Amino acid sequence: MALGKLQKVLISESLDPCCREILQAGGIRVQEKPGLSKEELLREIRDCDGLIVRSATKVTAEVLEAAERLQVVGRAGTGVDNVDVEAATRKGVLVMNTPTGNSLSAAELTCGMILCLARQIPQAAASMKEGKWDRKKVGGRWSTFGWGVFMRAVLTPCPCTPQYMGMELNGKTLAVLGLGRIGREVATRMQAFGMKTIGYDPIITPDVSATFGVEQLPLEQIWPRCDFITVHTPLLPSTTGLLNDSTFAKCRRGVQVVNCARGGIVDEGALLRALQSGQCGGAALDVFTQEPPKDRDLVNHPNVISCPHLGASTREAQSRCGKEIAMQIVDMATGKGLTGVVNGQALSKAFAPQTKPWIALARALGTVLCTVGKQVQGSVQVCTLGTPLKESGSYLTPAVAAGMLAGGTQKEVTLVNATLLAQEAGLKVTTTHSDVAPEPNSSTGLLQVSLQGTPHQVTGTVQGSTPVLQQINGATFQLPAPLSGPVLIYRAKASDTSALVTLTGLLSKAGGQLLSYHSSSTVAGEQWSIVVLSAPLPNLGELKPRVTEVFQLHL
Repeated sequence: MALGKLQKVLISESLDPCCREILQAGGIRVQEKPGLSKEELLREIRDCDGLIVRSATKVTAEVLEAAERLQVVGRAGTGVDNVDVEAATRKGVLVMNTPTGNSLSAAELTCGMILCLARQIPQAAASMKEGKWDRKKVGGRWSTFGWGVFMRAVLTPCPCTPQYMGMELNGKTLAVLGLGRIGREVATRMQAFGMKTIGYDPIITPDVSATFGVEQLPLEQIWPRCDFITVHTPLLPSTTGLLNDSTFAKCRRGVQVVNCARGGIVDEGALLRALQSGQCGGAALDVFTQEPPKDRDLVNHPNVISCPHLGASTREAQSRCGKEIAMQIVDMATGKGLTGVVNGQALSKAFAPQTKPWIALARALGTVLCTVGKQVQGSVQVCTLGTPLKESGSYLTPAVAAGMLAGGTQKEVTLVNATLLAQEAGLKVTTTHSDVAPEPNSSTGLLQVSLQGTPHQVTGTVQGSTPVLQQINGATFQLPAPLSGPVLIYRAKASDTSALVTLTGLLSKAGGQLLSYHSSSTVAGEQWSIVVLSAPLPNLGELKPRVTEVFQLHL
């Protein structure tokens, strides 16, 4: 993806001043307009190259469509569920976040919520402000007949139990669902209170979670074992309603629930029913499905502690997130690199000096193959040969797709949206790798792209920093042909030199120059020729009768 110059960035929410200062120091014009309505945002975004948001701004498909120059959406924080990532990807807009910026603040809030649930601190504090002194020393149903009876006594107070009788965390079991940065920070902190930590994460392995003291279990084994549950997953179809009527029914009676992640992970209707029945003993919520929540039943429940989405609301987190997103955008604008990329991982590789020419080669080979094969749909096989290209498939595959789609769609095709647009166009691109590359390319590598079910195949490599073509449809170039700038490709009889003579005449008439000429080996009596020109020829009419086929490309 060739990024344009980032000239103007809109900051649509309140951020630490360091965000604006870093962007301005990087030569970017900044417009700060927090609290925009939808209509105002649609007007303001039209001439902006970048947009920085927190969680309140909804970056919808409509907003993205209105943003004619937009190249990047920066989320100063972790979750991007307020950004239509698919629509951004389709348009070729990069989405990035700051996954580490508010981790500590969110983790600390979660720990505070657990403590508040255990000791009912907010309710007791509110009672004091009302002039009450609800402190009574009344015995509950304490027993020495085993842990299960003890837990029922603690979690199910009898009528004579004082209103704010709490429980110790020591010895209780905390289930951490989602063991990323925030989940593991919560686990290690609550272990200091003597809590046993169990958890679940589909990505983090049990061996890794064991290093920070969390025993991983299947969800079905977690529900009946935990006294507290805290969720730290993104909001995905697979995590929406993760805690629901069915899962609450499997939990210990009186289980305590914390959600400082995303509204919707806990089914709010099911939570309210569990609270009303006593199956859930208390809940601490920093997030809601609708923010602010219009239905106040949960917020008003006496066993619910709620906050207005304060997970990242610390001076440190706001400064860190503002600083990180600004630095990421400046690094992108200056070509230094990409971090925090959500939807364009392939693009992050495009900034490395050693990968740039390979990405250019992959895109050029895709364009040549599509042109020669005269089709965009079908299955394309990308094969990387040689140890240096072992990890290159992740960025070369979308580059090949981008090359094949170039010129065949109304949308601008970039490394961000190439894979998605290829799927929509009926183009399937797969990748294989072999550590062995034929000499003399074993030290650099080879890239081979084939249109499956046809004889069409192109092979290239990088010489220095120049992408070159080595083979096309079985015909080999003894001297590899450069693939950059205006290029003329034609196939003609090997014994007929009139095509080159005619081409020279056309260049003379147009005032152009022939910068290089490369011919292939002979296959079935014909040769391929690659001609690099100083400028495209305006008309190939005189050349076409003298060749089997001819194409003019700008690579």
